[in-house]
Amino acid sequence: MELNILELFSGIGGMHYAFEYSQLKGNVRAAMDINTVANAVYAHNHRQTPVMNNNIQKLSPKTIEKLQINTVLMSPPCQPHTRVGQKRDIEDKRSDALNHICEMLPMCHTVQYILMENVKGFEESIARTKYIEALEKSGFYYREFILTPTQIGVPNTRHRYYCIARKANDFSFDGGQILTSLPGAETFKTKSLSSLLEQVTLPEFRLDEKVLKKRVWLLDIVTNESTNTMCFTKAYTHYCEGTGSVFCPLALSEMQNIFAKLKSMDDANDGCNQTEYTELLQKLGLRYFTPREVSRLMCFPDNFDFPKETTNRQKYRLLGNSINVQVVGELIKLMCET
Repeated sequence: MELNILELFSGIGGMHYAFEYSQLKGNVRAAMDINTVANAVYAHNHRQTPVMNNNIQKLSPKTIEKLQINTVLMSPPCQPHTRVGQKRDIEDKRSDALNHICEMLPMCHTVQYILMENVKGFEESIARTKYIEALEKSGFYYREFILTPTQIGVPNTRHRYYCIARKANDFSFDGGQILTSLPGAETFKTKSLSSLLEQVTLPEFRLDEKVLKKRVWLLDIVTNESTNTMCFTKAYTHYCEGTGSVFCPLALSEMQNIFAKLKSMDDANDGCNQTEYTELLQKLGLRYFTPREVSRLMCFPDNFDFPKETTNRQKYRLLGNSINVQVVGELIKLMCET
């Protein structure tokens, strides 16, 4: 069976790349999102796919039938289920689109497969309960997961909720609870962080002196020898703490030696030698990951690109709102496995 896909909340096209990663037969018939900047990125990379700049609430079963859609891939807004979004759940207007899909789903008779991604925490929401009820009412079998890319060898932590559903027949592995591993994940080898890095000389990616002095002890710093990075959020580089890792080009031992010297100066309260302290901080060579490196850590292929007019700030925001391509690609294969 070939997949005729509708990509909802399509963003920069992560689900499209995940489908390509799966190597299954089919095509993405259309994508839909209200973010015009994201839509421009999507269209830049997938010129053959119609991108509808519409609110999801305008989607109807008639449109799905007209497009002959049998597969829906979607990543609804996560803000209603996050601390930053105050966890307002279905009371948040941004939940209305998913609620519309839940109401519409029993009337979408051509849809045979659905994959949904959301933030960790969605599994405890009323929205999740309503979504599962809609799947069951529409005759779908489903499995739920909480997964992170590190489980399949990608050196990046990004815990997310996933639900795969299909009508044809039940899955070959047990459900009834939220699964925390992907079947067959033990076969994946960990990718080297160094293989994902660019040669960066541009000063715009270096952490400035003010940030270093205030925040250096709070940063998640990784080196070539690291096997993991923090989840990159849409606020990466705008806020340096808790939004993603930063990179140190030094050997781990050399970096640790510098930090030992900095700590010694801090403990001695040596405020007289600020010049040496600043020189040590700068010697670390700390920099942000570039948008290309972040996209690689999220498993976007190197042929993925942004339009020239997209700013770095926009790139980080768009990537922070996207998905891990390889995790979703593996789930698409699992969803369609016979």
